[in-house]
Amino acid sequence: MICFNIAVFVWGIGTFIAGKADSPESALVGWQIGLGGGVFIAMFFYHLVCSLCEIRRRWFLIATYLLGALFSLLMIFKKLLIYPDLVLLFNSIYYVQGTPYYLVSYLLWLGTVVLSHFELFRFMKRTSGIRKVQATYLFLGASIGFIGGSSVHLPILGIKIYPLGNFGICIYSIIVTYAILKYRLLDIKVAVTRTSIFVAVYTLILGLPFAVGAYFKSYLIDYVGPHWWAVPLGFMAVLATLGPFIYIFLDKRAEAALFKEQKRYQDTLKQASMGMVRIRDLRRLLELIAHIVTKTVRINYISIYIHDQASDQYNLHVSRDKGRVPLATLASDNPLIAWISVKREPLIAEEVRRLYQDTGDETYKHIEESMQKLFASVVIPSYLEDKFIGFICLGDKHSGAIYTADDLNVFQVLASQAALAIENAQFYDEAKEMQEQISQAEKMATIGTMADGLSHQINNRFYALGLIAGDTIDTIKITDTSKCSPEIKTMIGEISKALDRIQVNVTQGGQVVQGMLKYSRRGDEGFEALDVAKILDNTLEMVQFKVKLSDIDIVRNFDSSPKIKGNMTQLEEVFFNFIDNANDAIIERKQTLKEEGYRGRITFSAKAKDENTVEIVVEDNGIGVKEDDAKKIFTPFFTTKTSAHVANKKGTGLGLYVIRRIISDMHHGKISFESAYRTGTRFILHLPAAK
Repeated sequence: MICFNIAVFVWGIGTFIAGKADSPESALVGWQIGLGGGVFIAMFFYHLVCSLCEIRRRWFLIATYLLGALFSLLMIFKKLLIYPDLVLLFNSIYYVQGTPYYLVSYLLWLGTVVLSHFELFRFMKRTSGIRKVQATYLFLGASIGFIGGSSVHLPILGIKIYPLGNFGICIYSIIVTYAILKYRLLDIKVAVTRTSIFVAVYTLILGLPFAVGAYFKSYLIDYVGPHWWAVPLGFMAVLATLGPFIYIFLDKRAEAALFKEQKRYQDTLKQASMGMVRIRDLRRLLELIAHIVTKTVRINYISIYIHDQASDQYNLHVSRDKGRVPLATLASDNPLIAWISVKREPLIAEEVRRLYQDTGDETYKHIEESMQKLFASVVIPSYLEDKFIGFICLGDKHSGAIYTADDLNVFQVLASQAALAIENAQFYDEAKEMQEQISQAEKMATIGTMADGLSHQINNRFYALGLIAGDTIDTIKITDTSKCSPEIKTMIGEISKALDRIQVNVTQGGQVVQGMLKYSRRGDEGFEALDVAKILDNTLEMVQFKVKLSDIDIVRNFDSSPKIKGNMTQLEEVFFNFIDNANDAIIERKQTLKEEGYRGRITFSAKAKDENTVEIVVEDNGIGVKEDDAKKIFTPFFTTKTSAHVANKKGTGLGLYVIRRIISDMHHGKISFESAYRTGTRFILHLPAAK
């Protein structure tokens, strides 16, 4: 940008001198300065566009600089490119007249300008945010400036139109200055450094030949003769050819020194991003990311949010806040999330603020408010292919420096690697949890196989306790207590009542054991005609020890209870799971929605669908199932029960899988599922009718 503007400045100075000259000789000097410097306008502009649009064409760029240097030198030799005499046009300006050499150089120059605008226009179409705004201002300003400045070339080419368009260069300067100040089109520190290098290099190129000519003039006249000036001129030509390469070399060295600290932490972040995938513990991984970024980049705040599928929101997992209290969660329908989901690129608070000021779009206002609540100067999205894993919020740098484009690129690489590492850690946690669930399921299966032996042993103890209590009561009854004191009689009465309660509880305990034994057996009695109402009654006897039935309404919708052909124990297990799951959904709805007057309800309906099929519908008014979860509802080990909602427990994810196996595989029936989140759930069973 700086080199481009300096080339424009040289062009402007040269044409100004030519326009104010009162003699052909003075005008010629102006044209040589203007045309010699103006050649590089196209080359520097193309270089600027390549940098802004991140286009890598190193050799093509070098070729344009060499060609520009060649034509710039040729402009100095009047007889090669312009006619010996200048022409006074418009009664005020001495104009050079272009030769075919000049036409060729102008067409190459114009082609470079057109290519630059084409690349800039393509970049505007594919980018967004502040980069799009920067490119738009540059495209608009440069178009006006080039169109206006090109009007000066028309009289040179024989088209006698007064160059009023030259004032377009002033409009370009105003537009670009505005973009620099408001949209950071140019880093001022870099601009000053590059300007200093440019001035130093071209002071050497232009000044050293003049110094050589002035100091060694007498020696040159003695050895070369009247054409002594050709020596410093040739020396200038050599330096002018080398000038662009000297400038590029010094610019890279200066930039390396200027951004040494920035390059250091960028390299550190790149190295750290490659090693994150080896960490399996999610919490440790996120803490490590936060530590590396805050210490390496030296920022005052960082927080990491991860998407939670169960709640469909983004939860805060890690923060280094220095006294700040960030948001614990961010809803998935937040404008900030929606913007990132579409754009998939970093979001800078300063740029959002400016976009709102310029466009008045309320979306940017909401995004800015969200970023303020997150204490974020920059938000970096973390994507794994098309999956939005979460995002990283960064505060300001301690140095007060801005986040550069290179910074954001490195953070995007870090976020991508973090997404992969997070996915791996989550998968490891899920696999570990699944293994625990399988182990728990195996334990439950083992207990089931032991149920016969355990129930026998427990019933023996209950039987012994019952006999002891009964014998003791009989002994008390036949004992003569007439001679005992009132205190002893009272004590014997209390003991007798206690023994009665023991007998009652022994009987109830035996019933519980029989129910557990019946539930754990796999239906040795085979298939028979079963009454749906009877299946429900037996299930309620068992489920009452797990579910508080007084808190929900069990509705029976049987016109006449149809009979089905099935296994009583297996169908009791099906009904048991339906009631248990519905109860959990009802509890979650109570805790989540907090609806006044809400009461849980489970409805059982049964009717003959046809002569061969009975349709049973189990419906509840619980929290329901989200659309994404509905596709996985019968998947083994998938569960929607979380400790945050359902009485501090987490399901195994086996209940509905087992139900489908019992209905489909064992009873040759069908099961389907309907649910609306925050409304309720329906299961429809089709079972064979008893004949």
